[in-house]
Order: sequence, then structure tokens, then C-alpha cells
Amino acid sequence: MKLLLVEDEPTLRQQLYDGLLLAGYVVDPAGNGVDACFLGETEDYDAVVLDLGLPGLDGISVLKKWRSCRRNMPVLILTARDSWHEKVEGIDAGADDYLTKPFHMEELLARVRALIRRAHGLASPLLECRGLCLDTRSGKVTAHGRPIALTSHEYMVLDYLMHRPNTIVSRAELTEHIYAQDFDRDSNTIEVFIGRLRKKLPPDTIETVRGLGYRLREA
Repeated sequence: MKLLLVEDEPTLRQQLYDGLLLAGYVVDPAGNGVDACFLGETEDYDAVVLDLGLPGLDGISVLKKWRSCRRNMPVLILTARDSWHEKVEGIDAGADDYLTKPFHMEELLARVRALIRRAHGLASPLLECRGLCLDTRSGKVTAHGRPIALTSHEYMVLDYLMHRPNTIVSRAELTEHIYAQDFDRDSNTIEVFIGRLRKKLPPDTIETVRGLGYRLREA
């Protein structure tokens, strides 16, 4: 899953960046509203963590621009303590949730997981498909109760597919969501990750749809 992290305070931005990376996300950081607005309009993100007090262009304006362009990725806004008006303004501008500073990293991660689940109509943090179970909280994967060891990129591919069961996902889309914006992307490596996953998962879990991409089969 790929996130956009928008925070102008360098120390906090680095702390959040490191925490999100450790949790298994691909993260594009931005330190001002202008860069954030551009990235949100040109890149596809599974969720955004957006501070409101930004230089160049404030967070509310950035969010309004995204929504006016029909960019519908889930957005978690960060607000200052006691700034209830920011929370109201952010929700009215199109935010999906808010978190008040200071906060614990565990709460931010839980809220991001919930936003991504809700965006795909999923209620539980446990994603299950044909005996395959992925726990989005711990990152553990099991097949019929048997633990499966995955590399970070194998996990990211499986996580993306399990959030979209029975949906055809192209190689290009997978590439966009498992690599950061400034990474030298190569969609051919997706075939390698899919091949490795197939050796570890129950047979026929991942289907190739010729000319279109891959699909996680529920039945």
C-alpha cells in the first residue's frame, strides 16, 4: 500500500516516515502544500496523512483541490490540540478522519488501516480468502493456519490483492502501489513476486487474466 505523508515539521515527518515504512507501507513524503497538491493530483495513493498547517498552501486548500479534481483517496488530517474548528473544517473539506497532536504512532497506524479497509468495503483487520489469512495489524500471513514467510515486496503485492478480491489488478497498478514515487519502477519484477507467491500460497489463489493482470480468487 502506498501512502502520501504531508508534514512540514522535519523531525515529526521523519518519525512518521520511519514508522510507516516499518509498518510495511510505501511512503512518499512532502513538506509543503504545493508539493503535496501536485503529488496527490498525479500519483495514486491508498491513503494520505495530511497536516493542515503547511507552508505554500495550507492543508485545507490542498484537500479541497484534490476533491474538486475527484481525487477520492482516504485522507487522515492531523490537527493541533483544542483546534476543534480545524477538525470541522477538515471534515467539511472532504477528510475521512482526524488525529489530534500529539498522538501515538500506534493510533495513527490503526486509523490508516481502518481508512484503507473502509475504502474497500472491508470491516475486519483480518483479510481472509480460501483459507488464506492476512492480519493487517501484525503483518502475519497464514494458509489454513500454517504460517507463511514473505519478503516485504511479496507481502505488499499480496496485501494489495487481498484488499481487492475478485478484482483484476494490472501489473502497472501493482507497480505504482509497491514502489515509492522516486523509485526506478520496473513492472517486470511484478511477475517475479507473483511467481514466488504462487509457490508459497495454496494452488490457484492468484489467477492470471491474460492481457489484463492478476486476480485473487475467492471461489
